[in-house]
Amino acid sequence: MNRATIGLVLSDVDGTLVTSDKRLTPETVAAVAHLRERGIEFAVTSGRPPRGLAMLIEPLGLSTPLAGFNGGLIVDVAMKPIRELALSEMVVQPIINQLTSLGLSVWAYRGTEWFVLDGNGPHVEREARACAFSPTEVKNFAGLRENVVKIVGVSDDEKTVDGARAAVNSLHGATVSATSSQTYYLDVTHQDANKGCVVDFLAQRFNLSRSAIAVIGDQSNDLLMFERAGVSVAVGNASEAVRARATYVSTSNDENGFAFAVTNYFE
Repeated sequence: MNRATIGLVLSDVDGTLVTSDKRLTPETVAAVAHLRERGIEFAVTSGRPPRGLAMLIEPLGLSTPLAGFNGGLIVDVAMKPIRELALSEMVVQPIINQLTSLGLSVWAYRGTEWFVLDGNGPHVEREARACAFSPTEVKNFAGLRENVVKIVGVSDDEKTVDGARAAVNSLHGATVSATSSQTYYLDVTHQDANKGCVVDFLAQRFNLSRSAIAVIGDQSNDLLMFERAGVSVAVGNASEAVRARATYVSTSNDENGFAFAVTNYFE
């Protein structure tokens, strides 16, 4: 695709834009600046909460909307909500119960709040470091019904996560989107809170056709934006299934895969 036909590049964050130890490399920062010099907008979307994207604003010079929770909560760079898609109150507790019964640890997000049952549970510390804020520990989720934007199931057993995704989609697939942002996370959001809908949102926001949007990612929750965009790039650390669905395959996130894609595929 000719670079002049691309009006916006949309990137996943973890496993794609940042390295495995959650760093922005100088090459990545320079690649984003190069896009801007060419008049190409740059935006990010992630399973992270919007607060967990705030540290990207200054180094990348972001001015575009930040699509957190896979598009469940889109905010401006001042963290003012633009669009929020909460889960139906009717499905919150059943999904929490379902994930718990399948052996996953459970987190819940409401607006800018993050709730966990165990502050020392699997990946809580890792997530807190990545997002630069800590969760609120609660005894149970009994009082949590309204305005829940995302429920997360956590397990280091990839088969458990895959099985839970299938189970949630089987029972609640008409009203929720259940995808993985990492192999150990299952993200459950509103059915319209997915990265494909983020492509649609940005296309309308910037008056672009979807064919003028290029996307880059690494996980199964990126596949919907691969389907919606004109050009898709999988970084080299993506699974074979994800790489097979992309227009191009770049180097890994630890080998400046984002910068490589900007240089080689967006000309």
